[in-house]
Amino acid sequence: MEAVAKIKYLKGSPRKTRLVIDMIRGENVSRALAVLKFTDKRAADPIAQCLNSAIANATYKAEQDNIAIDPDDLWVKTCFVDMGPTKGRKRLRPAPQGRAYQERRHYCHITIHVTSEEQPKTEKELRAEAAKAKRASEGGKAKSKAAKAKPAAKKAEKAKAEEVEATVETAPVESPAVEATPVETVETAAPAVEGNEGDAAAQSTPESNEETAKE
Repeated sequence: MEAVAKIKYLKGSPRKTRLVIDMIRGENVSRALAVLKFTDKRAADPIAQCLNSAIANATYKAEQDNIAIDPDDLWVKTCFVDMGPTKGRKRLRPAPQGRAYQERRHYCHITIHVTSEEQPKTEKELRAEAAKAKRASEGGKAKSKAAKAKPAAKKAEKAKAEEVEATVETAPVESPAVEATPVETVETAAPAVEGNEGDAAAQSTPESNEETAKE
């Protein structure tokens, strides 16, 4: 079961519209609508309307032919954007050297084909899936190697720490030798105090006393 829906004279550049419609080609209609819902492009809403029209056309055609069909089982068979007319506007855009360019409005036409047959994946999609699976397998191997290497590294670090502790405990502690330094004693005489006769008499020697007695 196939159905077609078209939108003509849509305001917008064909180049910008093709960026959005290329995202739903070959996808399931449910996934295509979800992609368009979360696409931040102006052309996403008109393309979603066109896709809903194609789904409604397929459902109506199946009812007319007495065929039971589930709208969620439809696939986007083909979708493309054609260039529409380009009309000049009554507006001017400034240009170099005092000139002015007339603005132009671009239009495009959208066409979407839906079918009930699941679409085979293209070579590009198959290559992308194969590359993704390869990256996943390589990542798993790397993780397993890292997981195996971690316990061994921890054991080595633990053994090294134990060896360091054992060497610290068994090593004798050498106390630094203290050398004796001789201390020199310096004797200093007390200075005599001038003007104190009592102290001078007290400090007189016996020899001086004998001399005074002979006289």
